[in-house]
Amino acid sequence: MNFNEDKISERTQSLLGKTAMVTGSSSGIGRAIALEFANRGADIIIHGRTLSDELKSLKLEIESLGRRSFSVLADFAAGSSLDEFANKAWSCQNRIDCWINNAGGDVLTGDWPHRSLDEKLDFLFKVDVRATLFLSRVIGQKMSELHQSVADSKPGQFSILNMGWDQAWQGMAGDSGELFATTKGAIMSMTKSLAQSFAPAVRVNCLAPGWIQTKWGETAPTDWSQRARQESLMDRWGQPEDIAHAAAFLASDDASFIAGQIVPVNGGFNFFNAS
Repeated sequence: MNFNEDKISERTQSLLGKTAMVTGSSSGIGRAIALEFANRGADIIIHGRTLSDELKSLKLEIESLGRRSFSVLADFAAGSSLDEFANKAWSCQNRIDCWINNAGGDVLTGDWPHRSLDEKLDFLFKVDVRATLFLSRVIGQKMSELHQSVADSKPGQFSILNMGWDQAWQGMAGDSGELFATTKGAIMSMTKSLAQSFAPAVRVNCLAPGWIQTKWGETAPTDWSQRARQESLMDRWGQPEDIAHAAAFLASDDASFIAGQIVPVNGGFNFFNAS
């Protein structure tokens, strides 16, 4: 194996020996992250509200890559115990190296567009904001205790990754813009404080995706699809895999000196073409 092949091998196995938890991993961004982490060598704990066919197939796909996979269920909107959920996830391997708070409420599809703003806000606060904060606190404490108990632990070897939204910074008009700016903006802000609370054992960062072609994006009206392309310097929709690649880097030891950061993954926001 030559020098370049060595470097490629190291990069593709950058999470070897780690255990990662991905909330909301049945589809979309969560599924892409789970598979990317497994491809890079991690064992994966996956999560859904129920043991759906999508979650079962994801588990099998992870195991086909030679990695261990575990399923832990919880409905964050229904008030499932977050402590109990976190403890069950932790007990799968008695450690978690990378915890990804990806689960988020979908108020753009199904019957949600016809519901009241109050219902949508309450749902998003439960699934996005409350779950992210409380799970980060429980898992951050467990990671810190494990870090202290192991003599050769390195600063920042554990990581928590949250999900924000790129347009929470400058705002977007309309109900959806106001809702997601409020809830995702809260997650982006709390990330800064969580990073302060759990350093140096745990690095806490936040990805801020732009227009990503998940379930809603696949059926979005033509004008929204055009807007998604126009507002990215890369002139295209982002794909779940784009977020997964960034997440894998931030969870790896290559990012051991990155903490408390909000990282946009939007192809570069095109302010000139912004609506």
